[in-house]
Amino acid sequence: MPYTYMLRCADGSYYVGSTPDLERRLWEHNEGLGSAYTRRPGRRPVVLVWAHEYATIAQAFAFEKQLQGWSRAKRQALIRGEFEALPGLSKKDFTKRRTPPVVE
Repeated sequence: MPYTYMLRCADGSYYVGSTPDLERRLWEHNEGLGSAYTRRPGRRPVVLVWAHEYATIAQAFAFEKQLQGWSRAKRQALIRGEFEALPGLSKKDFTKRRTPPVVE
């Protein structure tokens, strides 16, 4: 079955992917055969921190692309299973005022 998954890299960053074989893909990432991102120095070993099974690879890939656009805070809430926090982490705070740049 296809999966969307999230890895925590040795440097603390997160990697999001999708695959039809989660066990094989995790092995590939840790062997340096995965994506260019996880092959970089300091990124391995990686640890699986979240995964979800889908009916089709198209669904898994679509959610992978959605997750890639999420903030670190929103990804961490998903990992912790704090689903009720996800909508609030999606909203931009438009109430904050920006100071206009000073022109000299």
